[in-house]
Amino acid sequence: MTLITRIDTSSITDYFQSLQDRICDALTEADGQGTFREDLWERPGGGGGRSRVIQDGAIIEKGGVMFSAVHGEASEATLRQLNLTVSAEFFATGVSIVLHPRNPMVPIIHMNVRYFEMSTGHNWFGGGIDLTPHYVVEADARWFHQQLKAVCDRHNPDYYPKFKAWADDYFFLPHRNETRGVGGIFFDYLKPSAETPKEALFDFVQGVGNAFAPVYTHFMQQNRDLPYGEAEKHWQLLRRGRYVEFNLVWDRGTKFGLETKGRTESILMSMPPQANWIYDYMPTPGSAEAQTLQLLKKGMDWV
Repeated sequence: MTLITRIDTSSITDYFQSLQDRICDALTEADGQGTFREDLWERPGGGGGRSRVIQDGAIIEKGGVMFSAVHGEASEATLRQLNLTVSAEFFATGVSIVLHPRNPMVPIIHMNVRYFEMSTGHNWFGGGIDLTPHYVVEADARWFHQQLKAVCDRHNPDYYPKFKAWADDYFFLPHRNETRGVGGIFFDYLKPSAETPKEALFDFVQGVGNAFAPVYTHFMQQNRDLPYGEAEKHWQLLRRGRYVEFNLVWDRGTKFGLETKGRTESILMSMPPQANWIYDYMPTPGSAEAQTLQLLKKGMDWV
C-alpha cells in the first residue's frame, strides 16, 4: 500500500474500514460456507462501529471482524493509565479480530490494529497479531513468525525482536504460568517522533493489517481436513477455556471496551462458542497435549 504523506483521523478510519471489508471477503471465500452477519451500532458517548460475526462456517465455527471509531470523554481509568490529571477527550479507531475454528488442528488467531488520539495532542498506534494453536506444530509456528518478521523487517529491523518479546510478555497467563499460544508481535504507544514520523508508523500498521488474511487463510486451507476425534475436541475445549481466562482477566482491549461503555456483544465477540474447564486436568505424559504444554513458554526462538 502506498505511503500516505498527510494523515488525519479520517484517513486512518477509512483504512480500517477498508481492511475490515477485505478481510471479511477473504475469510468468506476461504471458508466456503459461512457468511458474516453485520450489526451497525452507536456508542452513547460518541461514535460507533460495524460488528461482523461469522458462525457455523465450514472451517470457522465462530469469529468476528470488528471495526469501531469511538470518541468522547476519557474515563478515569483511562486517564490514570495515561498519567493524565486533567479531563480530556479521546478518539479511538481500529479493527479487532478473533477466529475460533471448528477443527482442533486449525489454530485460533487474533489481530488488533488501532489508533488512539487525545485532545491533549497525544496520539499513537498499537496492535498485534498472535496465534493460539490447540496443538503446537513447530513448523507452523516458525512459518507464522517468519511472516511477521518479514513485515517488521520491511519497516525497522528492531521491530520484530522487540515486539515479539512484548507479545511473549503480554499474551501470558500468570496464573497458569503459560503463554496463550505461540505468540506473535504486540506493540503499543507507538508515537510519532523526528526519527519515525506518523506516516511511517501508519505504514507499518497497514503492513500488519494487510498480512492477516494471507497468513490465516494459509492455515485454513492447510489444516482444514486434518483428521481428529473426540480426544482432540476435548482438548480443544480445554484450550478455549484458557483463551477465555486471558480475555476476561488480562486483556486490556476487553477492559477498555467495557470501561468506555462500548457495545458488550462486540467486545465479548472473542469468546468461543463452547469451552470447558476440568478440575486439575493433567494430560498423559508424552502425549501430543503434554508436548504442546511444554512449548507454551516465553522466549521461544521460532525464527
